[in-house]
Amino acid sequence: MYIQKKEKIMKPKKRIQEMTFAALLTAIAILIPSIMPIKLIIPPASYTLGSHVPIFLAMFISPWVAAFVILASSLGFFMAGYPIVIVFRAFSHIIFGSLGALYLKRFPQTIENHKSSLIFNFVLGIIHALGEVIACVIFYSVTGEDFQKLFYVLFVLVGFGTIVHSMIDYVIALSIFKSIRKIR
Repeated sequence: MYIQKKEKIMKPKKRIQEMTFAALLTAIAILIPSIMPIKLIIPPASYTLGSHVPIFLAMFISPWVAAFVILASSLGFFMAGYPIVIVFRAFSHIIFGSLGALYLKRFPQTIENHKSSLIFNFVLGIIHALGEVIACVIFYSVTGEDFQKLFYVLFVLVGFGTIVHSMIDYVIALSIFKSIRKIR
């Protein structure tokens, strides 16, 4: 017996809302690296407060919105004149952003429970940091840099720093998301 799998067809209103959110978050993701007054750049490490907020907000909406905003964020870092290694780090966000968005699509209640949200935030921070460290390792292996010199920079500044930075931006994004959801 042939059973047709019921396709989930996105309603036009929902599709338009997602496209609108994607456009707004894309604009914000491109602007943040250029205009944010609080940023610390020690290549390959950089900390631009709020730079992950559009990515997390996009993750809360859908995987495709997250992927689109991450690509735009990478473009924003490139257009703002950041060193190319930092642009590669920004592009590595596609890993944690996609995984996080897919997880939230399957388990949306994660962000509702404080404990599960905290665990999700920490695990995402670790995946985020690993992606950025791997991006730096690939970049510096091509350029021929001495890894012994870079150990501290890669694992402390980029690795540990990214976990902390990611977790702070997640909390900011989650509070924005919950506030917006209340007024809808």
